[in-house]
Order: sequence, then structure tokens, then C-alpha cells
Amino acid sequence: MTDTIFDKIIRREIPADVVYEDDDVLAFKDIAPQAPIHVLFIPKHGAVPTLNDLTPQNAGMVARLFLAASSWARAQGFADDGYRCVINCNAHGGQTVFHLHLHLLAGKPLKSGFA
Repeated sequence: MTDTIFDKIIRREIPADVVYEDDDVLAFKDIAPQAPIHVLFIPKHGAVPTLNDLTPQNAGMVARLFLAASSWARAQGFADDGYRCVINCNAHGGQTVFHLHLHLLAGKPLKSGFA
């Protein structure tokens, strides 16, 4: 896998507004937010470029991203109001950084449906 901007953020070579970190996951505010709360959750180890690259051996990383996101949402006090978690895949899916990551969006009522 190619070194990405997320790898540089993990290594603290590029600054980010980090809001959550554990042994496996790092989360930081998106620089182009699509909602009042827009945080990216990324795996710190063994990242894969896209959802298409997941295997049974590394699929647990997706569960860790969702667990970290839901834990953070509860800790921030908006979990009961609701939030959205999205993983984009490849160009037509809106993925721009090829290091699998989860978008958490919250802070206002989000429209249902897809473009």
C-alpha cells in the first residue's frame, strides 16, 4: 500500500485535530466537514486501501472502527440523537484517500436517502 496522508497523520508528521485514539484507531476532525460534527476514524495498523481489499483476516479492523465511533458518539453525548457512519469505496463511491476510513457525521438532522 502507498504511504497516504493518513499514514503521515498517524506518525504525527502532519497535524490533525485528534479527538480519539486507542491502540488500534485514530480519529480526527475532517478538514472539509459535511456536517457540524464530521470525524474520520482510521485504523492505525494493517490498513487496507479500500473495502474491496478486506479479507477475513483483516476484517476485524472495520468492527474496531465502528466500535470506536459509537463509543466516541456516546462519550460526546449525541449518540441518542443519532449519527451516520459511512465508508466510501473507490472513486465513484467518493473515496479520495486510499486508506480505509470511516466518516462519522452528526450534529444536525441528516437527510435520508442517497444522491
